[in-house]
Amino acid sequence: MKIAVTGAFSYSGKYITKRLLERGEEVVTLTNHPNRPDPFNGKVKAFPLDFSNENQLVANLRGAEVLINTYWVRFDKGSNTQPKAVENTKALVNAAVKAGIKRIVHISIANPSAESHLPYYWGKAANEKAVVDSGLSYAILRPTVLFGKEDILINNIAWLLRYLPLFGLPGDGSYKLSPVYVDDLAKLAVDAVYKTENYIWDAVGPDEFTFKEMVELIGETINKQRPLLSFPPRLALLAAQFLSLFVKDVMLTPEEVDGLMANVLISKDPPRCKTSLRDWLVENKNTVGKEYASELVRHY
Repeated sequence: MKIAVTGAFSYSGKYITKRLLERGEEVVTLTNHPNRPDPFNGKVKAFPLDFSNENQLVANLRGAEVLINTYWVRFDKGSNTQPKAVENTKALVNAAVKAGIKRIVHISIANPSAESHLPYYWGKAANEKAVVDSGLSYAILRPTVLFGKEDILINNIAWLLRYLPLFGLPGDGSYKLSPVYVDDLAKLAVDAVYKTENYIWDAVGPDEFTFKEMVELIGETINKQRPLLSFPPRLALLAAQFLSLFVKDVMLTPEEVDGLMANVLISKDPPRCKTSLRDWLVENKNTVGKEYASELVRHY
């Protein structure tokens, strides 16, 4: 069948698209980055992801049976804000309905909440509502923290451990995470294409760490164990913002600090994904954190 994927040349969308192509499906992508390197050697046709042009969105989606949506923004930059991303997602879903899409597989986040004070989490809840209210068949997947070769968080923790003499923890580091391997998420997304029932699943891996335990694990695995010092959360954020000036990126946001400490990066559901961060780190210990991974370079 023909399947549309937002961001097939990016992170999770790339893993999803690879699995779809292996199944022999036709994949098109809607992207804001048409000039990004094509990892599929022309097998995936790229169309603009212009949320302001409904007619174009509908035309670009027409003929596809399923839309897999990975679109979101990590932080606000100029007019590219999280509230705007909610409006954009509604426009995309409405276009999917008009284009005759039969099913949406939507990538969300663990523990979204319309009552959250964090735009990331109330925005994700609003996006889920748009999908559910569309009347289309749907599967919504809620990952926690993704890891993989193109990962930002895990890679940059390793980078800091490699190149700085100590590591600053926001607070005491006792808040928890259940990391999920990006290709495990991709498998769930592709499997969802062929189902008909509506469902919302958390997508988490088999491990649950405190943040401090995870940093210690990364340090031990790459043989760069550093003193871990606890800082008041806002002081840790200030230090990250200072380092951001040197790497010309946004290393950490106030929302991300609040989200970490609110324990929303874990799940009460049983783990549906099998890959352990511990095992993955061992396999990739010689490369993880060797280079800084920039969010701004990736998306802007």
